[in-house]
Amino acid sequence: MRKFIFLCTVLFLGSIQVWSQKNITFKASSEKVVAVNQQFRLTYTLNTEGEMGKEFKFPDTKDFEVLFNTLQQGTSAVFDNGVASSQYSESHIFVLLAKNEGTFTIPPATIKVGNSEYKSESLTIKVLPADQTPPASSNQGNSGQTANPSGSAAVGNEEIFVRMQISKNSVYENEGFLVTFKLFTLVNIANFESAKFPEFEGFISQEIELPKNAQLSLESYNGRNYQTLVLKQTILYPQHSGKIPIGAGKFEAIIQVRSQQRVRSIFDMFDTYTNVKKTLTSSPSTIDVKPLPPGKPASFTGAVGDYKMTSSISTSNLKSNDALTVKVTISGNGNIKLVKNPEILFPNDFDVFDPVVNTTPKVSASGVSGTKTIEYNAIPRYAGDFTIPPTEFSFFDLKTGTYKTLRTDEYTLHVTQGEAGSGGAAPIINSGNKQDVRFLGKDIRYIQTENYHFHKGTFFYGTFNYALFYIIPALVFIILFIVYRKQAAENANIALVRTKKANKVAAKRLKTAAKYLRENKKEAFYDEILKAVWGYLSDKLNIPVSALTKDNVEDDLTRYGAEETLISDFRNILDTAEFARFAPAQGNGTMDELYNSTVQAIDKMESTIKK
Repeated sequence: MRKFIFLCTVLFLGSIQVWSQKNITFKASSEKVVAVNQQFRLTYTLNTEGEMGKEFKFPDTKDFEVLFNTLQQGTSAVFDNGVASSQYSESHIFVLLAKNEGTFTIPPATIKVGNSEYKSESLTIKVLPADQTPPASSNQGNSGQTANPSGSAAVGNEEIFVRMQISKNSVYENEGFLVTFKLFTLVNIANFESAKFPEFEGFISQEIELPKNAQLSLESYNGRNYQTLVLKQTILYPQHSGKIPIGAGKFEAIIQVRSQQRVRSIFDMFDTYTNVKKTLTSSPSTIDVKPLPPGKPASFTGAVGDYKMTSSISTSNLKSNDALTVKVTISGNGNIKLVKNPEILFPNDFDVFDPVVNTTPKVSASGVSGTKTIEYNAIPRYAGDFTIPPTEFSFFDLKTGTYKTLRTDEYTLHVTQGEAGSGGAAPIINSGNKQDVRFLGKDIRYIQTENYHFHKGTFFYGTFNYALFYIIPALVFIILFIVYRKQAAENANIALVRTKKANKVAAKRLKTAAKYLRENKKEAFYDEILKAVWGYLSDKLNIPVSALTKDNVEDDLTRYGAEETLISDFRNILDTAEFARFAPAQGNGTMDELYNSTVQAIDKMESTIKK
């Protein structure tokens, strides 16, 4: 019995040791950037007991001088699902001195716990040059400094400033480049009261989301080592060639300045600080934007970067009145949001709907990338064999400085006769945006006639009322028959149905846009304005949205007799909405003006083209 208990105890203690070793961690931590002759701490932390003084092996650090080291041990409380427990840890702390400028790697350290050896991660440390001594008159002649009314020393422009850093000063149209606003400071900052960045006129901007808990980092500039903090990062895309200026930013900082006063008693032993407001202004800059070279392919719509394109089809064998989907995916580096949808040429006997577009951009300091998926939906109305030709997408490749054209596959379809073609009920098909209702098949149902037998009475036969009894129903029947035939003919004409409903559909979308305007949802407002205008022009001109361009809209409006001012109004509305959707925030006045212009243009269009 005693042997059994002893054996269980040994197994239990062994399992505890194995379990504890499975959760052992050994980590290294240090400053990432230091300066020459600056001291910094290098810490190795183990979360379990071990013979750290004997089993710990410090790595070779020939690039740094070890000044001293110490061992700290302790127990901390840990809460897991509401259950409190204690956790032991021990840290070996080294104080090092950076000797030379450059980027150095500290190899991993090792520690042995029981029969197992654990290794920390290696650390990369950047060593900046030593801080140079500033000139004695550093606080004189600075236009932006603010005097301290209480007599504290003024803060010079070389002690705190904001720089606008631009990754490229010469780019092509629609080529993205990075703009960074970075704070440099040698003094303590209590707060930022306001920050006004440039408007970036002439550019489309994609702002990079910065971490909320950003930390100051050390950076060398003009011979001095500053604490720096990134205030804003934005990817800009120039929209036209030429010299485009970027204005200055303006920032209001509250700085803590140590007061300079005489020691009046033995109690004046501590420094006192005064908050000083200082206006910081970043320098403006100018970007040289080169026009894209000649020789643009016909399928080029302004995409600049590096892209790939793939396509797929839902089925190659289907029945008439069945849905068909062609999916095109464009991915790569560039402003994926502004990539225009390629045009899919469906056969004439296909009913084509608005494409469904899904864009997933990724914005980082290295640029904008992502994927754009376009689903083109169509329905064949008749049986037969059809071909969907390849579609092309062209872009300007920045690496080679040439235009490249991508092509999708060609698809062959075999459509058999569906049930609706054999005299069944005509199917009602809703479009992808649930606005257009299309009728396929036969819409007219013939009236079934019967033989009527009339009773002849001498008191009624031959009178005037007797004649009216036949004439009035006959007239009513003729009128109803004419109205019904006209309505059926109009319903059979899908283009005419869309044209008549164009104004109602646009009014519904403008109502939604007005709601977003009141709620100050700017991006949703501009999206709805674009949908309203493009959808209205598609229905009114009987052109699928996927095939609409500003050029063919102008041609069709001119052919229908629209005035040049009306055509110009529509172009200005589309340009303004497309630019504002991705540009920096616009004011409410601009949104109100755009909404009113859209309503007036559609009303004028209704009176110009009457169908």
